[in-house]
Amino acid sequence: MWETSARLLHLLSLLQLKRDWTSSELAGRLEVSTRTVRADISRLRSLGYPVDARPGVAGGYRLAAGTAMPPLLLDDDEAVAVAVGLGVVATRRLGVEETSLTALAKLAQVLPSRLRRRVEAMREATSVVPGAELPLDLAALGAVATAIRGHERLRFGYTKPGGSEEARHTEPQRLVAWGPLWYLLAWDLARDDWRVFRVDRMVPHPPTGARFRPRAIPEDKVVEFVVRRVSKGAWRYRARVLVHAPAAEVAAKILAPVDIEPVDGSSCLVELGSDDPGRLALWMAQLDVDLEVVEGDELAEAFDRLARRFRRAAGDAPTT
Repeated sequence: MWETSARLLHLLSLLQLKRDWTSSELAGRLEVSTRTVRADISRLRSLGYPVDARPGVAGGYRLAAGTAMPPLLLDDDEAVAVAVGLGVVATRRLGVEETSLTALAKLAQVLPSRLRRRVEAMREATSVVPGAELPLDLAALGAVATAIRGHERLRFGYTKPGGSEEARHTEPQRLVAWGPLWYLLAWDLARDDWRVFRVDRMVPHPPTGARFRPRAIPEDKVVEFVVRRVSKGAWRYRARVLVHAPAAEVAAKILAPVDIEPVDGSSCLVELGSDDPGRLALWMAQLDVDLEVVEGDELAEAFDRLARRFRRAAGDAPTT
């Protein structure tokens, strides 16, 4: 005989497994009377589970969609599939990365060790095609996302670009995905200022439990702020380019967020940078539109070298 709490969980798992159950079927599975089944159904309803009943001799029960999300019961294979799926979604640019990470963090907290090993084995056995997204430390991303959602101060070790390491104590504000990299916008408590950290260089410490009140920063300015901070610190060369194409068309082709200022309906100014002006010229050429360098002698020289190389590659082909 099942204890009441265990029987309720078993009843819930049965309702989630199959669309319709008769009272006698449930009673047989639970080894109780149909009267006990009716009582247990009432208990589930009181906990927020929307269980519909069909009257009559052939009547029965069905778990329906409700107005709120009740807890779900997953078997081992389903839990592993959800964990792996959330990890995949977190690496894509679908607009739900942070939510996926917090959900993954919650799931990871309750996964038994045997299932954790299965999830890790699947990740370790998976290869990434060169040029695709970089491998992510989902545990670090999940810890950061959970701290952001819970407004909890975050301590972590951080490896600076030069290779030195230091400890940071922050109030994490927002995760920003830029190309293959993730950045954390946070208030640095030691420096009393906003800072941007690359998540792949972070090693989060155990949760502090210390809460904080989020500082004011306009939601639509977060990406712009992070891009400007990262650009100023990372780009050796900066340039402004007049692109003869509508701003919306250029923004759709340039996946990384850069400063795009519309000039008119058919052109825009793009401010961007790179460590290598030659690579930047090649990247801009892939837009397949007419360009003019407004500022940036290094980029103009790189375009000239690229043009000569292309002319040599074309040989004696006629020009138009």
